[in-house]
Amino acid sequence: MPAKMIPYKFAQRDEDDMHARADALCAEMDRRRSCRFFSDDPVPRDLLEKVIAIAHSAPSGANRKAWRFVVVDDPKLKHEIRLAAEQEERESYGHRMPQAWLAALEPIGTDAHKPFLEIAPYLVVLFRIDWEEIDGKRYPNYYPQESAGIAAGFFIMACQQVGLCTLTHTPSPMGFMREILGRPVNEKPFLLMPVGYPAKDCTVPDLPKKPLSEALQWNAG
Repeated sequence: MPAKMIPYKFAQRDEDDMHARADALCAEMDRRRSCRFFSDDPVPRDLLEKVIAIAHSAPSGANRKAWRFVVVDDPKLKHEIRLAAEQEERESYGHRMPQAWLAALEPIGTDAHKPFLEIAPYLVVLFRIDWEEIDGKRYPNYYPQESAGIAAGFFIMACQQVGLCTLTHTPSPMGFMREILGRPVNEKPFLLMPVGYPAKDCTVPDLPKKPLSEALQWNAG
């Protein structure tokens, strides 16, 4: 049965205001960087919940919201996650990654050592939900991978906008996240995102970003 239709609450802005907002957002997001050196300074829990609420407003396949945000602030759990993640990372850096991949990562300076997993006040683990069981019957979710990716993008932008930093960390395989956090089999770990403030001595790689002219095309090529 179709849902009840309601008026779309949209506030039309004048063109100058639209450009000003776009310029400000471009400048803010251009400052965004992946953070790998965190402070352990506390972050208000309700602030993080607001950021997740923003992420939860993302569009999703058939409006299923096929994701789960699991927030970890228990030091014992964070330590367990770090140990498991670093074990997988040692395998990846030592055996799984081809030389071309290692060469691509070299300018960023990453390795299997991930102390931020214990230092950052929060670890936000995003799970995609492939299917749900209702009254004993399994119902698939639609486009769960794409939906979780969109929610992650909302989350990253929201962190930057409110004054937090984060990192998209993907130790692979990530099955250990489901085991450690006791999630059901229909939930698949998608991203592990530490959240907090940067350390006072935090540095980031001085790398140029691909120019927009290489990422944007109008009409057929």
